[in-house]
Amino acid sequence: MIIKPSAALRNSYSQISDLARESEEPIFITVNGEGDGVYMNMYAFEKREEILNLREKVLQAEEERIRGEKTLSVSEARKLLRERMNDL
Repeated sequence: MIIKPSAALRNSYSQISDLARESEEPIFITVNGEGDGVYMNMYAFEKREEILNLREKVLQAEEERIRGEKTLSVSEARKLLRERMNDL
């Protein structure tokens, strides 16, 4: 976990930006020793958002399976995908 005071963000933005880009981790910003915000590189943020969206879709699919909704086998899904590709 990377923690920096808000003064570092104000006074050394380029160094904080470089650190965020290199580490691909969020940097926690504090004010008077208390958590105040988080700074992240755009690439790391977008990557994190993609992972969260994928997890949400997997959870939704699992909930549908538990409710007993219709599912497809792998071969059925492949067949449908091939049909859709042929329609393009």
